[in-house]
Amino acid sequence: MSVFFRAARREDVPSIVAMLADDPIAAAREGDPSDEVYLDAFQAIDADPRQELVIAEIDGQVAGTMQITYIPGLSRKGAERALIEAVRVSAAHRGQGAGGAMIRWAVDRARARGCRMVQLTSDKARADAHRFYTSLGFVDSHVGFKLAL
Repeated sequence: MSVFFRAARREDVPSIVAMLADDPIAAAREGDPSDEVYLDAFQAIDADPRQELVIAEIDGQVAGTMQITYIPGLSRKGAERALIEAVRVSAAHRGQGAGGAMIRWAVDRARARGCRMVQLTSDKARADAHRFYTSLGFVDSHVGFKLAL
C-alpha cells in the first residue's frame, strides 16, 4: 500500500467532515458537511503557517486526514512541539496500515521541522486508539483536561 500525503484543499472539506462524523464519539458534535462553518474553519487553518490540514490518499482516494499544529514554547529550552489532532481514516481504508503511515509521516515531518516533541490527545473511550498510539511509541505520560465553551 502506498500512501500519498498532501495539503487539504477547499474541495476536500466535505470528505474531511464526513470522516470526522463517521465515529460514534464524534458523530453528535459534527454537522452538515456543506455548512459554511467548516469552510470558514478551513480558511483559517489554511491561512495559518503553523497549521497543516493533511489528506492521505491511497490510489487517488481520500483515505485519511489529520491536522498538525506547530506550537512554539519556552519550556524544554524553547522547543517547538507538534500537536496532531483529528486523526481519521476512512471506513474503507481502516485496518490496512493507513493510520500508522499517517502518524509516522507526521512525526517525520515534525522532526524535519526541528520539533523536539510530538503530542496528541485521544478520548478516554478510545481504547483501540490508545493501543495504536502506544504501538507507535507514544507514551500516555500526562492527563489532559478540556473545558467546553
